[in-house]
Amino acid sequence: MEPLHGRAALVTGGTAGIGLACAQLLARAGARVIVSGRDQRRGEAALAGIGDRARFARADLADIDSVRNLVRDSGDIDILVNNAASFPAALTVDQRVDAFEQTFDTNVLGTYFLTAGLAAGMLDRGSGSIVNITSLVAGKGVPGASTYSASKAAVEALTRTWAVEFGGRGVRVNCVAPGPTDTEGVVAQWGAVNDELGKALPLGRTAQPAEIAAAVVFLAGPDASFITGTTLHVDGGGSAT
Repeated sequence: MEPLHGRAALVTGGTAGIGLACAQLLARAGARVIVSGRDQRRGEAALAGIGDRARFARADLADIDSVRNLVRDSGDIDILVNNAASFPAALTVDQRVDAFEQTFDTNVLGTYFLTAGLAAGMLDRGSGSIVNITSLVAGKGVPGASTYSASKAAVEALTRTWAVEFGGRGVRVNCVAPGPTDTEGVVAQWGAVNDELGKALPLGRTAQPAEIAAAVVFLAGPDASFITGTTLHVDGGGSAT
């Protein structure tokens, strides 16, 4: 049985890591998936691992015109996974302004207006599910993560507001908050720190992208039909310490 048969999904930042794992599991559950990302070659490589239920859409969430084009070109979307993110590692006193702006443009502004553009159709149709990928550090202090954590805390606040605004018309909005996860992008930015954060968790390790994606697909699907406005922590117990 394919619980998401006939549904159309969009996964931002879907060419690698958690986003790619989400796209793969959504397609396996029966959804038609649009994978968005900034790099055409990475997009085409991602499609090879998903199958004929997916297509690639080039988009930069930090560019509002690109966001508008993505809304226009996506058509009717039933499931939106806001995964694209910038995550610079810098102590506050060393944070560059351009990296700060890039992070908030991608993680907050782009997410906000993509959601606004696609939620309009969901509200008209009376159904839809939005899953925002946030982070353990949205509610936990980690040195070097000030900009990223602030942006993800903003997304968690937006999630609660959107759940209240959209719920009466059949659209659910939730977060998945991963702990340290073994992805190429995170390792490139955070290096050995990511592994050290994983070892400090109650489960003593970093997550695999598919473990995060499983939670996303659950919240997107019919088994989560009475869940909205919540943050599901998939963090190896990190939020409990």
